[in-house]
Amino acid sequence: MNPLAAATIDALHAQGVRLALADGGQVQLDFLSPTMARLRHRGPQGYREPRTWAIAPVPGQDVPWAGRPRDDLSGFESPPLTVEPNASGLRLDSGALSVQVRTGTLALTWRDGQGRPLAADRPTSAYLASRRTGAVRHYLQRDRAERYYGLGDKTGPLDLHGRRLRTLALDSLGYDPACGDPLYKHWPFVLCRAASGHWYGLYYDTLCACTFDLGCEHDNYHGLYRHVEIDDGDLDYYFMAGSTPGAVIAQFVRLIGGTALPPRWTLGYAQTAMGLADAPDAQDRLNDFMDRMAAEGIPCSAFHYGSGYSSRGKRRYVFTWNRDKFPDPKALNARFQAQGLRVVANVKPCLLDDHPDYAQVSEQQGFIQDAGTGTPVIEPFWDGVGSHLDFTRPAAVRWWQDSLRRQVLDYGIDVAWNDNNEYAVLDDNAVCHGFGEPLALHRARPLHALLMTRASCEAQALHQPHEPVFSVSRGGMPGIQRHAQTWTGDNTTSWETLRWNIRTGLQMSLSGLFNVGHDVGGFAGPVPDAELFVRWVQACCLNPRMVMNSWKADGTVNLPWLHPGVTPLVAAAIRLRYRLLPYLWRLFERASREHQPILRPLFFEFPEDPASYADSDDFMLGDALLVAPVVVAGERRRSVYLPAGPAAWFDFETGQRYAAGQRHEVDAPLDRLPLFARAGAEVPLAQGQDGRHRHDDPVSEWRRFDPA
Repeated sequence: MNPLAAATIDALHAQGVRLALADGGQVQLDFLSPTMARLRHRGPQGYREPRTWAIAPVPGQDVPWAGRPRDDLSGFESPPLTVEPNASGLRLDSGALSVQVRTGTLALTWRDGQGRPLAADRPTSAYLASRRTGAVRHYLQRDRAERYYGLGDKTGPLDLHGRRLRTLALDSLGYDPACGDPLYKHWPFVLCRAASGHWYGLYYDTLCACTFDLGCEHDNYHGLYRHVEIDDGDLDYYFMAGSTPGAVIAQFVRLIGGTALPPRWTLGYAQTAMGLADAPDAQDRLNDFMDRMAAEGIPCSAFHYGSGYSSRGKRRYVFTWNRDKFPDPKALNARFQAQGLRVVANVKPCLLDDHPDYAQVSEQQGFIQDAGTGTPVIEPFWDGVGSHLDFTRPAAVRWWQDSLRRQVLDYGIDVAWNDNNEYAVLDDNAVCHGFGEPLALHRARPLHALLMTRASCEAQALHQPHEPVFSVSRGGMPGIQRHAQTWTGDNTTSWETLRWNIRTGLQMSLSGLFNVGHDVGGFAGPVPDAELFVRWVQACCLNPRMVMNSWKADGTVNLPWLHPGVTPLVAAAIRLRYRLLPYLWRLFERASREHQPILRPLFFEFPEDPASYADSDDFMLGDALLVAPVVVAGERRRSVYLPAGPAAWFDFETGQRYAAGQRHEVDAPLDRLPLFARAGAEVPLAQGQDGRHRHDDPVSEWRRFDPA
C-alpha cells in the first residue's frame, strides 16, 4: 500500500481546506458544525462511491432514491474558523474543536475547545491506498486507556478495545453471542472515550466491507495504533466531538437522518414463531393462539407472521399464500384486528427460480445481474436457489410495492417485516442498476436492505395514509433507523445468549440504533427450560422491542404458556411492560426528538463514575430506571452496583432505599425482575381494566421517588 503523501495546501475556503496529493488525488477537510468535521479522499480517477445514502442532515428530508452526491455539503452549518498556518501545515479551529493538519505525509491531530487531546493519526503513514486491491486504510494512535464502542450489532463486552471486527452483513443463524462476528448490520461508526475522559465519534461513510482493528495488530515500527481498512471503497469520514457519549451519539444520529417515531401499538408485546405459520393447520393454530391469549388474560399488541404463510415445504415464495394452510387469510387477519392485534408479515427479497413471478421480474431486469452475461445472478436461498431483487432499479421497486400491496396489505396486514436482506451474494461479477449508474454489488450490499425497507414503508404509507409508518428490518446500514425497528437476529437458546445479547442491544444503542430487541426465549437451539424462559422474558420485557420468536427442530413454539407452571410469571413480566408503556413512550419520543438511546449502559448516565464502566449485566432504561435482570441459572439473590450521582436509589416496587455508588446484594426470586429508580425520578404509569393493560392505556399515576 502507498501512503497519501506530498500533501500540499491547494485552497483554503470558508469551511476548511483542500489538499493536493502527488498522485493527482486530493483530500478535502471541512467543518460542518462547531463540533463536527469531515475528511474525504478523492483518488486521481475520482470516487469509487460517488453517492451516499446514509447522510441526511436536514430534519424530515430523506436522501433521494438515487443517492446524495458525495460532495454535497447542503444542510450543514458553515461555522467561522480560525486558520493558522504553521511549520508543519496548518491548524483549523472552530472554538469547540480544532485540528492540526500535517502536510507532506498527511496526518491529523484533534483537540477539544480547551486544547485537550482527543485523537491523533499515527505519525507514520496514517493514510494508505492500494493500487493492487483498491483497499484504503486509516491509522490512528492508540492509548491503552482508550475505550471503543459501537459498530452496530457486535457481540461480547461493550468495550471493543483489543478486538478485530468486520462490518459485513451476514445471515448469522446460531451465532456465538460472546464472540461471533460479523452479524447482520453494516455499521462503520465507532464511539470513543479518549484517555483524557472526553468523547468523540468516527463514522466512515462507505458501503464497502470494513475491518476495524482496535488493538489486535502490532508493528514495532509504528508504536501503538488502531486502524480501519475499507475494501475497495472511498475514505470519507466524519469526526464529531462531545463532552458526553450522548452528545456524540446525538450528532451522529442527526447526521444520518434521525430515528422514526413509531405508532404506539408497536411498543406492546408481540408474538411470532416459525412453527405457527409453518404448521399444516396454520390458520387453526393462529385462531387457537388468539383464544388462548384471551383466556390467559395476557396483553398482546401484534402478531408477526413468519414466512410460513408463503412456504411450500421448506421453500419460501414471497408474496404468495399457501391456501392449504391458510384457507381464508383475510378472515383470519380480520379476527386479529377485531381483537386489537395489529399484523406484521415476513417478506424476503429473493425469488426462488421456480417462483411464479420469476420470469416476469427477470424480463424487467429486476434482479442483481452478472456484469459479463447480463443474466440474473443465482445464489442458494431457503433450500433452493434464486435471485435477489435489485432495489436500485425502479422497475423492481414498483414490482415490490405493487406485490406488497396486493398480496400483503390488501389482506389486512399492516406492516412488512423485511427479512433475509443481508444480500450475501458472493459473485464478483454481481452488479446492480444503480439508478442508471451501475454499482458493483460489493459496493452496494447494505444499500439493498435500506432501499428494500424504504420501498415497503412507502407502500404502507400509501395504503394507510393517516397512520405513522412502521417497519422491521433484520439487515441494515446507517439510515435504516429512519424507517425500521431491528433486533439481534437469529439467536440461540442458552443462558450465555441471554447474558451476552443484553450487551449487543446496548452496543446497538451506542451505535445510534435505538429501537432494538432480541428474540425472546431464543430463536434456534434447544427449547428453554422453565427458569431460563422466565428470566429471558423478564430481561426483555423492558427492551424497546419485545417479540417472542422461535424455530425449534421438534416444532415446539415459544409461547407465554410454554411451561404452564410459570405462565403467571411470564404474564406478570409482560404486564410490567404495559404498566411502564407511558414511560417507554416518552423515551421513544426523546429518541426521535433528541437522538438519545432508550437502552443505556450505566456509564452513559454516569460517565464520571469509574465503576460504571465495568462489564455489567445491568442497564439503564432511559435516565430514571436501572434494570438488573438475572442471567445465571439458579440465582435467587444477586449483586447490583447502583452508580454514584443520584442522592440514592429505590427499589421500584417496594420503595426500599439504597445508597448510591455502592454494590448491594438484593433478593431476586424467580417471580421478580430487580428494578431500581434513581432519586428524583418521576415515572408515568398506566393501569388497564382488570389488570389487562393495553398499549393505548392513558397515564393513571406518576410514581415519584423523592430523594428526601
